[in-house]
Amino acid sequence: MLPILRRKPSLARIGIAAPQRARPDLRAALKKPAVAGSGAASLIAICAVIGISVAGDPAAGAPSVRIPLQGPGAPALPSGWRDSLPPEAPEPGVTLDTLTLGADVGMAGVQPLDAQPIPMAAASAVITLPGGGRILGSAEPEHAGPRRVFASNPLAAAPLAGLSAQGPEGPLPIIGSDGRTPAQAYARPFQDNGKPKVSLVIGGLGLNAAATRSAIETLPPEVTLSFVPYADGLQGWIDLARANGHEVLLEIPMEPMDYPANDPGPYTLLAQAEPADLGKRMDWLLSRAQGYFGVTNYLGGRFLASDAGVGVFAGTVKKRGLAFLDDGQVRSSQAAAGLPRASADRVLDDQLSPESISRELAGLETTARDRGHALGSGFAYPLTLQQVARWADGLSGRGFQLAPASAMTRG
Repeated sequence: MLPILRRKPSLARIGIAAPQRARPDLRAALKKPAVAGSGAASLIAICAVIGISVAGDPAAGAPSVRIPLQGPGAPALPSGWRDSLPPEAPEPGVTLDTLTLGADVGMAGVQPLDAQPIPMAAASAVITLPGGGRILGSAEPEHAGPRRVFASNPLAAAPLAGLSAQGPEGPLPIIGSDGRTPAQAYARPFQDNGKPKVSLVIGGLGLNAAATRSAIETLPPEVTLSFVPYADGLQGWIDLARANGHEVLLEIPMEPMDYPANDPGPYTLLAQAEPADLGKRMDWLLSRAQGYFGVTNYLGGRFLASDAGVGVFAGTVKKRGLAFLDDGQVRSSQAAAGLPRASADRVLDDQLSPESISRELAGLETTARDRGHALGSGFAYPLTLQQVARWADGLSGRGFQLAPASAMTRG
């Protein structure tokens, strides 16, 4: 979308008197040759402007195409997904319009834009090409990442038939009658090419619209995205992420060591809670949206040390047919055994600096080279998104395969 700058109102229209100036002697000024020449040139220019306004824009006949952000043949997004996203106001003094490209774009077969323009972040665009690729670009701050072209590979829109049932707080994931689980159905398909695999989970999404959109639109689709259950428009964000090829995790807030000074929210799983209370909180959290293949912990130092609490949690996750990925805190726990699961080997951004994040990413490569696979986790900080996008660009050339995190839970 291209910004159209609004003109500032005149002083008179906003009720401010213009400063008074002394009137010059026009007759004396016009007698000067330089002034007379300038006046003649100005008169010609004014006439030209009037002529164009009457006759029309001389470039108006040039061919152009208006490209819908979701191109012909692309799978339709779920009805209402756009309306469920949090509103994003344009910058002050800027109006957004649909993207218009000239005829020299060289995109054959593009259809006219029939649908309403899709609102996007300020000065950003997603263009679906007729050949199936997508160009993602943004004029947001630096952290939005480099411009990229990804293959057209959206994941199926949620919910999938037979994988949910109405619960006390909303629809809950279930195992299908044919034995298919949400962990299988909502995961991103993956074909192992034999190279060492590296996976990343980027979390904390849904609370900050700009960071969430940046992660969805600038990171490779193999990067798994993790969403906060309290986010406004959560289903819309998950739908948008899946439309961009990302598989999705739902974050489960768990009691940290410094609770209640550090409080993850009203539905936090508490270490000393009764099983019935934990079950009710899990029902509420899992019913916030559909389309996630698994869950991950948000904090949880104290809760994850409680075998009883983790047992109730793991039992619910298993009953719902979900996977469980954690940030590395529960590798030694036996309560979560039997689940499709994986633990992060490294947290990318405990220290928020380019040098530290680069070291952690390099460490993931070392682990993957030694063991055949590695899983990292990070938060949707602008710097993290920028570093991950740059790192992923050259990963294949360094002999690795970027894999969705669900691939770490299989076998």
